[in-house]
Amino acid sequence: MPVRRLPDTLVDRIAAGEVVERPASAVKELVENAIDAGASRIDIAVADGGRSLIRIIDDGCGMDAGDLELAVERHATSKLGGDDLLDIHTLGFRGEALPSIGSVSRMSVTSRAQGAGAHAVELDNGRKSGPKPAALSRGTVIEVRDLFAAVPARLKFLKSTTAETQAVSDVVRRLALAHPQVGFVLSSDGRTLIDAPPQKAPDLAGRIASVLGADYADNAIMIDAEREGVRLTGLAGLPTFHRGSARWQFLFVNGRPVRDRQLISAIRAGYQDVLARDRFPFVCLFVSLSPREVDVNVHPAKAEVRFRDPGLVRGLVVSALRRAFADAAPQTASEDLGERLAAMAQAAGQGGFPPQPGYRTGFAEPSPVWRAEPALSPERRAALAGLFAPSADARADAAPASAEAMSLPLGAARAQLHETYIVAQTGDGVVIVDQHAAHERLVYERMKASLARDGVARQALLVPEVVDLDPADAERLLARADELERLGFVVEDFGPGAVCVREVPAMLKTGDVAGLLRDVADDLAEMDASTRLEDRLNHVAATMACHGSVRAGRRLRPEEMNALLREIEATPNASQCNHGRPTFVKLSLADIEKLFGRR
Repeated sequence: MPVRRLPDTLVDRIAAGEVVERPASAVKELVENAIDAGASRIDIAVADGGRSLIRIIDDGCGMDAGDLELAVERHATSKLGGDDLLDIHTLGFRGEALPSIGSVSRMSVTSRAQGAGAHAVELDNGRKSGPKPAALSRGTVIEVRDLFAAVPARLKFLKSTTAETQAVSDVVRRLALAHPQVGFVLSSDGRTLIDAPPQKAPDLAGRIASVLGADYADNAIMIDAEREGVRLTGLAGLPTFHRGSARWQFLFVNGRPVRDRQLISAIRAGYQDVLARDRFPFVCLFVSLSPREVDVNVHPAKAEVRFRDPGLVRGLVVSALRRAFADAAPQTASEDLGERLAAMAQAAGQGGFPPQPGYRTGFAEPSPVWRAEPALSPERRAALAGLFAPSADARADAAPASAEAMSLPLGAARAQLHETYIVAQTGDGVVIVDQHAAHERLVYERMKASLARDGVARQALLVPEVVDLDPADAERLLARADELERLGFVVEDFGPGAVCVREVPAMLKTGDVAGLLRDVADDLAEMDASTRLEDRLNHVAATMACHGSVRAGRRLRPEEMNALLREIEATPNASQCNHGRPTFVKLSLADIEKLFGRR
């Protein structure tokens, strides 16, 4: 078959496939253009998941007739002042969004620059008409209709309307979190999905509350760290506030939403030991650094980035998260508590006494007490009558907890229930502590501190083990030999494609040494970093801590219970056990009053 030149319309549609994968991709490109144009409010409307209609309205700087005509041409942009692709300060820079979308849809662009008249240009699957005069007060309006109608193969692979609408919502949500100074409104088929008013100040917590819900802001701690010109800010969810998927991890680099494997790996390492392995944390983190230290020109979708020094960025994320959890006061997520309170209240309502005439909640005025029915036997009536008499068992040795003890975060121990749970009283409520889970975390943190202080004990192998590897993997391991030695592994070169293991951590002497080294080498090849060995050591330490902690069923003296409470307050990460479960639950007086119908 002879070589032939493809027609321009087909070239444009092939190129559009790299930029516009689905309706959400088109929305992302168009909204980013509006943000770059300095818009303070952006309205997005979609119909049929974006297949039938995508409409973007912004109040940005707009374009005159000449710029508008050029903007729909391929590789025409106002975002790149020079030819330096390492000095990019805008979200867009390729000049491909408008022509790519216009080549696979019927698109109209109406815009008005300050001091100029409004004009419109249209593209019908790549065929341009205009510009022509139009009516518009300010900014830009873009309408995209019948997306992929001329590309049935692409249209066939789109998902359901619900799934495509969810993808659009996720794109707008991420852009709204990245730019709290801009107002966003997203509607789908006439129904408002997101309404995020602009924040007068860069209030990330307020924007998170308006976009995701108040629970996300209330159950997170502030992150603010800097190292060698790289700054990390944002909010990180408490370890006990977790989700079943990674879709609640929002990562931004210089204001650009990204899905970077290095950052995701760093987040997992930062939550190591405090989060269950099958759960995912909520994070909203912003990495700010010089544009010359990050390459955003890796993929047409611009969702992937490449750092000049990935180790620096990873180390900053891991250390900032761990330090934030260590410095935070003991606290657990409030989300599950609300659900449990509702369940308890429902159960109490279903299994309690039936409402009695004249009974009301609250104490505004006296209410009649519930009395036994006359049909009860005299013996039962006598027993019930005793319930209404005041207690005379006020023992002298049951002194009330001191105000000083109750002012502490976990209060003063008052009782032990079922030889498993410690009940403590605070100034405004009660705290229930799982004694085994709490002591397990305390023992584990002491073991980790000992390992960091004294180093990992090593066990010399009687017969050194030779591990055959791919030559490239062997080189990666030998390049990190010093790091491995600090963790208890002593490896040496044993010729091409092989390493010799002479010493291993004493805690892992019965483990699969060859398998572990291969996993470490795979991590280094994939992400230039590995936590496998550290994870394995921590897992062994966690198991030892679990078996060496206070077991459920042991009766504790009051001084032991209070000592445990004070140690929880002073120990980092003590709000959750080694498996990510909470070690204590707080109930405020307001929560308790809700259970009894006082509120």
